[in-house]
Amino acid sequence: MNGQDKDHKKVSVKAEETTEFIPAIRLINKPDGSCAFEKGRIPTLKHMNTTTFWMSNKTEEWEKNAHPAPRRQYVITIKGNIRFKVTDGSTFLIKPGTVLLAEDLKGKGHSWDMVKSKEWERLYIPIAEDADDLFIAD
Repeated sequence: MNGQDKDHKKVSVKAEETTEFIPAIRLINKPDGSCAFEKGRIPTLKHMNTTTFWMSNKTEEWEKNAHPAPRRQYVITIKGNIRFKVTDGSTFLIKPGTVLLAEDLKGKGHSWDMVKSKEWERLYIPIAEDADDLFIAD
């Protein structure tokens, strides 16, 4: 069977309960519209309500300037170390193994720059509207 066949068999996969987590940092908007972040984790083996994803290793200069997230999304770093900065000047580092949840959809948003990295390879996974992001704050 190839990817063009119309008669795909539906496979049901049950997510197991887990006590394992992946570290995560979530960008959020405060009530005044400013951007802040919180540290936490996401459980493993949980099905996430998504329909598409894409990868990027290209960086435009405007992306490093303050901007809000274009949509609620997971950003999975494959390669690179990225320092994010929020409205009050606080910073945090994202590197492979930590999930970024971009949910700061209003205001000036966040900015970032590469730390000891020449390239940022990442995977963007939009979160379906009204879906749980599965984030658990520490």
